[in-house]
Amino acid sequence: MQRFGAARRTGVIRRAVTSGCMVALMSGAVFAQSKADPSRGAAKAAACAACHGTPERPPLAGMPTLAGQLEQFLVLQMFLFREGLRDVPLMAGTLKGYTDRDFEDVAAYFAGQKPLPGEPGRDPRQHARGAALSQGMACGSCHLKDYSGQRQVPRLANQREDYLAASMKAFRDDKRIGTDTNMNGILYRVPDGDIQALAHYFAHQDAP
Repeated sequence: MQRFGAARRTGVIRRAVTSGCMVALMSGAVFAQSKADPSRGAAKAAACAACHGTPERPPLAGMPTLAGQLEQFLVLQMFLFREGLRDVPLMAGTLKGYTDRDFEDVAAYFAGQKPLPGEPGRDPRQHARGAALSQGMACGSCHLKDYSGQRQVPRLANQREDYLAASMKAFRDDKRIGTDTNMNGILYRVPDGDIQALAHYFAHQDAP
């Protein structure tokens, strides 16, 4: 089992380094362009509302809310989708033909929206368990203490619980490779129950 774990992590590192280098080059090109235009982004993002919702309407089940998400994070994810570094066929098809400038404008549009409030139905025990786990795993060191995110690190606060749980399980199970191996390593072998508690905690943050 130890040999398997080492081989698994080596594979993760190799793929993450490759994708990280590609993303760094692409994101540098995007942010070197002119200032983003949120109004232009609104027009390009009109189709996104069907799944990701609006400031007035939550997203569909299993879909992340994009309102108030970090601009640089959104640009990176759209790059990953378009270039096939994140295997989500629906997103790759939707973003086919989008230019780098389109990504920047769309990201600025969503980043400028007010984040949605947390979902109803907070479970005090589950919330406390998730808070303790998050502190022990130092989630706030990258996502910040209020989980609002920074630069290319996403906002977790009041994101959909089902989406958060699915994303963490994908990182744990080596089904999602980011720009580095942090999430894959941190969540390696974390039980489903702990992941669900973390997702519940992040999804039910107090309003800023």
